[in-house]
Amino acid sequence: MHITRIDPGKRMSEAVIHGQTIYLAGQIGAPGEDIVVQTKAVLAEIDELLERCGSDKHHILMATIWLADIADFAGMNTVWDAWVSETAPPARATGEAKLAAPEYKVEIIIVAAKKQA
Repeated sequence: MHITRIDPGKRMSEAVIHGQTIYLAGQIGAPGEDIVVQTKAVLAEIDELLERCGSDKHHILMATIWLADIADFAGMNTVWDAWVSETAPPARATGEAKLAAPEYKVEIIIVAAKKQA
């Protein structure tokens, strides 16, 4: 089966499509901003990548969310709840992890299905 890589670099691709499944790299927001601003930025990046891959938030299968501080859970959820599909919410896991740099507060990893033509 064919594999398509979106914005491949030396270390990683922003997205990989295999068959009808889309795997997004972890998306992060602008460093130093608060959890609300970073989460909004991450979700906007996810929307853009999914569109480029032939999908949208209604086709997300799984979301893995890493927070640098679990105390930001409520703030992140405020943004997530306003964004996520009400009719097709994905499976989701959220945990606390040390992210790549201390100024990052949230990283979201998505697996989605392509929209059917």
